[in-house]
Amino acid sequence: MNYLLVSPNFPVMQEFFAKKLVEKGVKVLGIGNESYDNLSDSLKSSLSEYYKVDDLENYEDVLRGVAFLIYKHGTIDRVESNNEHWLMLDATIREEFNIKGVQPAELDFTKYKSRMKEKFKSAKVPVAEGVAVSNISELNEAIKNIKLPVIAKPDNGVGASNTYKLLSNSDVEDFKKQWNQDVVYFIESYVDNGILCTYDGLIDSNGEIVFETSFYYTKPTLDLLNGGLDYANVIEKKIDPKLQKYGRKIVKEFGMKERFFHIEFFKLPNGDYIALEYNNRIAGGYTIDLYNHTYECDLYDMYSKVVIGENIEKVNNNFFGIALSRRDKYSYKHSLENIKDKYNGKIRQIERVPAVFATAMGERMFILVAEKSAELNEMMSYIHEKNE
Repeated sequence: MNYLLVSPNFPVMQEFFAKKLVEKGVKVLGIGNESYDNLSDSLKSSLSEYYKVDDLENYEDVLRGVAFLIYKHGTIDRVESNNEHWLMLDATIREEFNIKGVQPAELDFTKYKSRMKEKFKSAKVPVAEGVAVSNISELNEAIKNIKLPVIAKPDNGVGASNTYKLLSNSDVEDFKKQWNQDVVYFIESYVDNGILCTYDGLIDSNGEIVFETSFYYTKPTLDLLNGGLDYANVIEKKIDPKLQKYGRKIVKEFGMKERFFHIEFFKLPNGDYIALEYNNRIAGGYTIDLYNHTYECDLYDMYSKVVIGENIEKVNNNFFGIALSRRDKYSYKHSLENIKDKYNGKIRQIERVPAVFATAMGERMFILVAEKSAELNEMMSYIHEKNE
């Protein structure tokens, strides 16, 4: 089997996917815009060949490179980037060279928030009222029908970037002044006091979920970006059955295979959920490490088994898990050494965060596990405590 990794050096987890695939007897090829000399030794040892292009945004150059790799190594069986930005490129390569996997037309329901809503409703999962708008007249009509407050976010966008809370008529007028109407926006009713959480997992070649988990954010991502706050992602020992039910229905409705998924919800004060977004990839940053440490599993290995058709054994969760951030701009009360000493045996990973993720995540990430939920709040308070 030939497996093509698009941008094999970034994100860094690509290297671990490559390593596990090679261990399963898969030939891994790479295409990217990084110099071969700048690839890590570990990645070089996993790649049978690497084709460099000047710009991955130049589809013609990329397709020419893929054609060369096929000419030299034979048919490519799978293509993946594990990166939201390159999902359409992955799909285009598959369509151009008749490769199994998600095709461009199938991405509409995962790219556009308005199309996601259609799938959520078909799955009979609660959603917030919303509509796509492309001009001021449509925006005014949407505000009139949905009523303030609302959230305005690009219909085709990733994360919380270029997202606005429109709480008053003044906010609406300010938004109109800076909105480039070439960008279609999705206007959605504002959910107050909702806790942002996820239903995430891995799907096999039959469309069955072989790994599932959930985490919640201690602070909304929009507030993290706008306020430069510390944050934490928390995994509890058990997934709420209602969230699990909704998540499974959505996965079935979207019908994806052989890939990770990351679905975002708001948990409401009454205990119900509202579906927000379906992401056709694994959650970003160091979330895969949080999963691996909390569940004491190896999702890189599990994914490689999915690719080659091996059975996946069910994993159990014996811990609560937490990923915590720190930002360089703050002065913290407790040093890195203090933290290591206090939580010796519970710290699983400490990393400096790449600059491209630091704005949202902070510059340093800690992953810890605990046997009791109360320990998580204590860990968060201690690590985030600042000097006055």
